[in-house]
Amino acid sequence: MSGYNIRARLGGASIPVSPMTTQQIVNLLKLVGTPRDGALLRFSLGSEYLKCAELDPAIEHLNAAVEKDPGYSAAWKLLGNALAGNGRADEALAAYRKGAEIAKGKGDLQAAKEMTVFARRLEKAIASGKASPERP
Repeated sequence: MSGYNIRARLGGASIPVSPMTTQQIVNLLKLVGTPRDGALLRFSLGSEYLKCAELDPAIEHLNAAVEKDPGYSAAWKLLGNALAGNGRADEALAAYRKGAEIAKGKGDLQAAKEMTVFARRLEKAIASGKASPERP
């Protein structure tokens, strides 16, 4: 198999990231600032950056996604994941709570349940003094 591996560190563990992911980011970035720049594009960019453990750009694009569409519950969930992974527990908790509220309002009970569980885990981690809980 030709190509290269990018090693991303998450909580001390290394995971291989495929070169395809980085090419997808390059392709998606070309659309930023064009008429196709919307919540879905920013969600996709955030998701790809999250896969590469590039948390700052992931957070930036996921924030843009929820700004463009505050009702995008999947973007709230990934934003919470990125913030939690970046050690920003209070912000992650707020994102999970907001996302769960939005998901419930839309009838997306599974997403609401997932974010509620992630929020509870994060609350427990904060209460026990852990900087960041296990990744959701």
